Amino acid sequence: MNVLLDHLPQFRDGFLGTLALTAASGALALVLGILIAGFRVSPVPPLRAFGTAWVTLLRNTPLTLLFLIAFFIVPQIFFPGTSPFVLATLALGFYTSSFVCEAVRSGFNTVPLGQAEAARSIGMTFFQTLRMIVLPQATRTVIPPLSSIFIALTKNSAIAGAFSNTELFNVSKLLSDKGFAIGWIFLWIALAYLIITFTISGLFRLLERRLEVAR
Repeated sequence: MNVLLDHLPQFRDGFLGTLALTAASGALALVLGILIAGFRVSPVPPLRAFGTAWVTLLRNTPLTLLFLIAFFIVPQIFFPGTSPFVLATLALGFYTSSFVCEAVRSGFNTVPLGQAEAARSIGMTFFQTLRMIVLPQATRTVIPPLSSIFIALTKNSAIAGAFSNTELFNVSKLLSDKGFAIGWIFLWIALAYLIITFTISGLFRLLERRLEVAR
C-alpha cells in the first residue's frame, strides 16, 4: 500500500496516460477500420485491393515493429518533431484498425444482400447504401467483437511505455528501477488495467443491450 500512496501522482499520471492512449488510438482505429471495411466490400477493384493489402500487412506485422517504424522512420522522413504520444497513437491506431476492419466486414456480411440491391435499385450509391442501410444493421453484430478488440488495445498500449510515453507500464518500470518491491508494483498496475478493461466491457455490454431493445 505504501508504494501506491507514496507514488500516487506517478500512478495517476500513468493511469491517465493509458486512458488517453486507449481513447485516442481507439477512435483512430474505429474510423480507419470502418473506412477500410468499406473498401474491402467496394465494387471498385483498386479500393478492394488497397483494403486487402492494408489488413494483410498490418495484421501480420508485429506491433513492436510498427512502433519502431513510427518512432525511428516516420519522424525522419515525414513529420519531424512529432510528439511520442502522437506516434504511439498512430502505431496503435493503425495496427488495431486492421482488426476493427475485419470485425466490421463480418458485420456487413450479416445484412441480407437483397437490402443492398433494393437500395441500389432506387438510385442510392454504394457508399450511401453502406452508410444508411448496411452499417446501422451491422452495428448490432459488430459490438461484441469490438469489445474484445478494444480491451486488447488497452493492454497493447503498454508497449508505448518503452517509447517515452507516460503510461502504466512505464510507471512500473521507473519504480522497479528505483528498487521498490516489484510484486506490489505489478499488483497495483494490474488492478489499474482491470479497472479500464472492465469499464470498456461494461460500456459495450450496455451498448449491446440498448441496440437489442432498439431491434
